[in-house]
Amino acid sequence: MKTTFLLNGETVTAEIPPTETLLDWLRLTQHLTGTKEGCNEGDCGACTVMVQDDQGIRALNACILFLPQIAGKAIRTVEGIRADDGTLHPVQQEMVEKHGSQCGFCTPGFIASMATAHATGVTDFNDQLAGNLCRCTGYAPIIRAAEAAASAPVPEWVAADKAALTTLPNAALPTSGDELAAILTAQPNTRIIAGGTDVGLWVTKQMRDLGPVVFLHACDDLKQISINDDQMYVGAGVTIETLREAIAPHYPSFAEMLRRYGSTQVRSAATLGGNIANGSPIGDSPPALIALGATLHLRHGDTRRTLPLEDFFIEYGQQDCAQGEFVEGVAIPLAAKGLKVYKISKRFDQDISALCGAFNISVSDGAVTTARIAFGGMAGTPKRASHLETALIGQPWTTETITAAHDALAQDFSPLSDMRASADYRLTVARNLLTRYFAESQGTLTSVLEVQP
Repeated sequence: MKTTFLLNGETVTAEIPPTETLLDWLRLTQHLTGTKEGCNEGDCGACTVMVQDDQGIRALNACILFLPQIAGKAIRTVEGIRADDGTLHPVQQEMVEKHGSQCGFCTPGFIASMATAHATGVTDFNDQLAGNLCRCTGYAPIIRAAEAAASAPVPEWVAADKAALTTLPNAALPTSGDELAAILTAQPNTRIIAGGTDVGLWVTKQMRDLGPVVFLHACDDLKQISINDDQMYVGAGVTIETLREAIAPHYPSFAEMLRRYGSTQVRSAATLGGNIANGSPIGDSPPALIALGATLHLRHGDTRRTLPLEDFFIEYGQQDCAQGEFVEGVAIPLAAKGLKVYKISKRFDQDISALCGAFNISVSDGAVTTARIAFGGMAGTPKRASHLETALIGQPWTTETITAAHDALAQDFSPLSDMRASADYRLTVARNLLTRYFAESQGTLTSVLEVQP
């Protein structure tokens, strides 16, 4: 498969297998070894590169980015972030001045993330650099370097890359849902790859042969968000970061959970459709969407159908999705004012959930009128807590009701013990999250980001 893109300002064409990663190609074929291989699963950020296309500029992990995913885009590695005459980028110069590098292994990834933030004018550096790990210097001098460089002019090559994108040939990729549907109808066993943040690990960690694949990132109609008075429709190709920004005015708790979903690099690649379609019991978006009563839109050829999202998950590893059928989008109601989403993980940011709870409860005249509650990590699929909902509806909204309802969770779930948490821990924390939701409804601050001594 031929893929054409800009690499450090030069047009290149790579003829490669469709599941060769950008990181391997850079290091083994181009000998651009500044970009490092650390975890090889998108967690450490040592492989971060700067990617620009008609949607803007993003920092992405090269280790789980397949070459077809960068077709028609501009890539800058650490070797291409300084100017052609050797002048350092402002973030590079400040890393020197502020002593932000020690062993240097993580530094190229930090530079790529910092240069991306600099080009886009983003200054929440704690969040922007959360996906880049350093074990030598510590983050203080690195953050100081990013802050010091923030006001410096953006290098001219950033605009030059954007202008040069118009000269690149179109890639042989589906550019619409119609084209994707036709491919899957003709070859229903084709593997769909969107952001690749999950599938990428099948290649880099499990060494799996994915068979025939199709990439949907060029399908612009699957990357749209539309909003009316009642709902938000989110295309399957919308990234988690784009969803986070769109959902924040309506459901800030959901948006904050999405911020913790993964690093900037992961959120900028991962898609909502992929997070749902892979059926993971610990996927973080399904519990919130189920609690909101979201509707899933599926397509097979020219045939479309919808179903409540909760019905899509049948059992572990099995979803209500036929061969050749794909997730087209999700309709999210916008009327739930009391939604709260709680992600519980060993590490606060950039970690896999031990469990995730989403609560959407309405109270009128002191009594519970409606309740939609869903959990991830408590069963083989994301699942509603139907017994708990029944125990709450019609009851007074009091501490006594909350305490009495705790036992209902044992009827809803028999969680497993694994490396992330024991069954007892999961059940205890799930009960505590209900108590936390009640406490917050009474005005008590419970977030570790809000509580003051």
